[in-house]
Amino acid sequence: MTGNSGNTENTAGTEHDGGQGPRHKRDLTRRKVVVAGAGAAVAVGAGGALAAGAFAGEKSGNKPKAAASASAGEACYKLTSETTEGPYYIDADKLRQDITEDKEGIPLTLALKVIDSETCKPLANAAVDVWHCDALGIYSGYESLSTGGGGGAPTDAPSGTPTDVPTGTPTGTPTGEPPSGGGGGGGHEEPTDDERYLRGTWKTDRQGRVTFKTVFPGWYRGRTVHIHTKVHVNGEWTDAGYEGGNTCHTGQFFFDEESVLASAEVEPYSTSTTERTTLTEDTIYDQSGVQGGLLKLKYDKKNIAKGVVGSITMGVEPDATHEGTDDAVQPGASTTASAEASASAS
Repeated sequence: MTGNSGNTENTAGTEHDGGQGPRHKRDLTRRKVVVAGAGAAVAVGAGGALAAGAFAGEKSGNKPKAAASASAGEACYKLTSETTEGPYYIDADKLRQDITEDKEGIPLTLALKVIDSETCKPLANAAVDVWHCDALGIYSGYESLSTGGGGGAPTDAPSGTPTDVPTGTPTGTPTGEPPSGGGGGGGHEEPTDDERYLRGTWKTDRQGRVTFKTVFPGWYRGRTVHIHTKVHVNGEWTDAGYEGGNTCHTGQFFFDEESVLASAEVEPYSTSTTERTTLTEDTIYDQSGVQGGLLKLKYDKKNIAKGVVGSITMGVEPDATHEGTDDAVQPGASTTASAEASASAS
């Protein structure tokens, strides 16, 4: 999983549409998380109680929901879709549950559960990474490369009913270097600054659960609203952090259109000048619902600003290795689009 930020992998990878294709091999590379000072373990606060019973795809009692037709030996959960890692992953140096720091935005409690997709048993002591952009589409560690935009009157904020067909060239005014195209993944980029907001790693409990406190993500050119995640297993938690093991899942979480449109009415999201990619237009989300990473959301439909709880159960293969750095470009993608994808954020 993890290690100091200077040890991040530089393996080049391009994007494809949430394809799977597991590689059944063990990753024996040593990885390590360094605890970033006192107070790294931050309690999730008020959202934790609400999140406790909110996991998607479960019956009451927090037991996995098995398919009615499932027979002995048949998987009771489908594997959660593997996706690209994207260029802005930092091999985590923040062991914490509250990853908000001082970022403004709608409070989001992210309630996750990790299970073995074949046995449905929870995976305890797994290390889970999450990272995402802020309310205006900016990634910590990569502020000069991010393609979000904000300030002034919202000229391209979402409104009305989203269409299913992308329209033309974005007309917003993104900041930083302006990659365009499909919002591809590309190879890993080295961090350009020391900021680490909206990034963190924490371990699952005996029931395979882990909760993070953060803010509702914004959007940037070429991608729908999303959160990145990695799950690392078979390693060991030590005084220094998490060592060894393999990355069994690299994925992304997604938000339905209703929630994103609601968020766009709230500051600072409403100040965005960047054209938004809808869920159906996104080149990474595979349109498969929960299996593809679509979160189950709970919030006050009349006032989303009060906060959101997003939950999901991830079915993974503990012995597989999915680093998310070697995904192929989608079939049919043009050479130009592929070149643009290699430079843009995922």
